[in-house]
Amino acid sequence: MFYLGIDVGSLTAEAILLEGTRVVASATIAALANPLDSAQEVRGRVLGERGLGPVDVRYTISTGYGREAIQTEGIAQQNLSEISCHGYGAWCLQPRVRTVIDIGGQDAKAIRVDERGGLDRFAMNDKCAAGTGHFLEHMSRTLEVDLDELGPLALSARRPVRMTSRCTIFVETEVLHFLQRGRTRANIAAGVADAMAERVSALARRVHPVAEMTMTGGVAKNVAVRREVEKRLGLPLAHLRFDPQLVGAYGAARLAARKGVDRLAARQEVDR
Repeated sequence: MFYLGIDVGSLTAEAILLEGTRVVASATIAALANPLDSAQEVRGRVLGERGLGPVDVRYTISTGYGREAIQTEGIAQQNLSEISCHGYGAWCLQPRVRTVIDIGGQDAKAIRVDERGGLDRFAMNDKCAAGTGHFLEHMSRTLEVDLDELGPLALSARRPVRMTSRCTIFVETEVLHFLQRGRTRANIAAGVADAMAERVSALARRVHPVAEMTMTGGVAKNVAVRREVEKRLGLPLAHLRFDPQLVGAYGAARLAARKGVDRLAARQEVDR
């Protein structure tokens, strides 16, 4: 039996295809202007990889931006919040996880799950872009370095700068000021990572984080942000040995598999 999870975010869209509970295909694409187009494109890629069509998938769950429309258009049978999908996905990958910090392109969430991966409590950031993936993308462009290089660059810093602002626009002004004063890109990148970690840690404290804790979303790939979050919260971040950007889609797929199994069991009970 095949099950599908689709996660359409503001910057990227992901899909995970399961056979039972085993990942057999995955895909990540840059998000298209219309979330429906993103969902269809990323679904087509994972199904095409296995030579399958939509009719071969028993159950699909959508999450992320436009998840309701994706269901309405028949691409998915159900939609669930990113909070539920990231929490459950992280728990499936590491059942000891109880706290999940998910940082997407335009928002950040702190999630507590119970011993079965169910939602216990959560907190979301405000409307400001600081503390999100968009913030890091903006800072990498200002520093003229690739986004993937920002974390390692920050780790090489000898004298990190201290950002006094928290708004993305004001931080950009500070970055330009530091560059003009001759501060190295490494020291500035470290200041950016620390500024982001400060906001993320404040968000996480609202759910009273407990071990094990992990981070999901694209920002989880930034090693400097991860290190600073660990320092501020005094808790290590567990490595899931799975692409953190795919955890939302994985959680949606695992929940789809659970739903599909429940529906099959119910049907068999009726047939008796």
